[in-house]
Amino acid sequence: MKVHFIGIGGIGLSALARFLKNDGYEVCGSDIKSTPITKALVEEGIKVSCPQDAKNISDDLDIVIYSAAVTDENPELIEARLKQIRTLSRKEALPIVLGDKKNYCVAGAHGKSTTTAILASILQSSALIGAISKDFSSNFRYVNDLVAFEADESDASFLLSNPYCAVVTNAEPEHMEYYQYDYEKFFEAYKKFINLASKKVLNAEDKYIKDLDIKEAQYLYPSKDIKNLSYLLKDGEPHTKFDLKEFGSFEVWGFGYHIALDASLSILAALNELDIEQIRENIKDYKGIKKRFDIVQKQQNFVVIDDYAHHPTEIEATMKSVEVYDNLTNIDKRVVIWQPHKYSRTHDNLDGFKKCFRRCDELIILPIWTIPGEQKIEIDFEKEFALYNPIFADSIKTSEGKIELIKDKKIIKEFTEGIILGVGAGDITYQLRHN
Repeated sequence: MKVHFIGIGGIGLSALARFLKNDGYEVCGSDIKSTPITKALVEEGIKVSCPQDAKNISDDLDIVIYSAAVTDENPELIEARLKQIRTLSRKEALPIVLGDKKNYCVAGAHGKSTTTAILASILQSSALIGAISKDFSSNFRYVNDLVAFEADESDASFLLSNPYCAVVTNAEPEHMEYYQYDYEKFFEAYKKFINLASKKVLNAEDKYIKDLDIKEAQYLYPSKDIKNLSYLLKDGEPHTKFDLKEFGSFEVWGFGYHIALDASLSILAALNELDIEQIRENIKDYKGIKKRFDIVQKQQNFVVIDDYAHHPTEIEATMKSVEVYDNLTNIDKRVVIWQPHKYSRTHDNLDGFKKCFRRCDELIILPIWTIPGEQKIEIDFEKEFALYNPIFADSIKTSEGKIELIKDKKIIKEFTEGIILGVGAGDITYQLRHN
């Protein structure tokens, strides 16, 4: 079949497009503008049109798949419906992509990209991830019908992922606007997802998972099962060592208890396919994922780290990793540049955000990164974050060995030493990288 993707440049939709192409489909797509992802897709032989236009919808298309960001006013979606071409949202398309595969589906408010990437490295399987794995330099890999899949709870699409094995890192409420702030509906979705799977690997000490009361699952009890954590730098790269249950010692890329937790869940899931010694060896292939403790610049006394963390729990975990890095490198200044993500998320988690930066020496706050059509909510950042005496900047400019803060088109401060951590899910990742 011939499939067209509207919004093909997105991290999630591009992975589906790549997967279907390797599965034998004829694939094309469009996006608002050209990006590194769309350019990579073109190099892989996928036709991508920018910008979006009704003329991109040809009569020979069998299916049009569109991202969650696409509205009913999109010209291509309108044209497809006028031509009576079958249109599917990303989540409605999942049964086509995953329906006949053996899927290891990873869900959770935090850690699911990392866990999926670790699991893909261990299984040496196909992969669909909402991030770029440095193991295979993509958000996608096609090997066989064994798939490590990052399952998304934000729109309940994980219910359509056909899980053979459900891996859940945590079930902390997130994206509650989709569930109309109905917590019973939210947790029922998680419970249904888990029970769809033949195999279940769950974090037993997550307070939200405990309340789901799932039967016949393999539970990880981190406080008892994960022992002897230690951290080391290998060729300047962060690694965590730990013992898991009776299986002995493992070493995985990254710093922190949360990395050991994600790796342990991946190991337990992989035992359904591989013996423990093969798992111990394969996990060494994992090299991290882009935008997760991503060291984008490293000099003797100046390190720039990009992290996708955009929720207080995630930022808290990343700050602990920075503390470990600080202790091993003796760079004793920690500067955080925070780009809040969405008015609703910032407002709903404001108390958590006010606490999660306490390990930093200096806090810089950028303007909120919003999504089209989002309702603005007034937040007095100066008052709410007065404890940190933050600096407010419009943007940052990064060059070799230096980060400049820009306000009203003027440089108001520069940093040439310290650990500079950028957190957020918006365009901060591009601002932190220099050409």
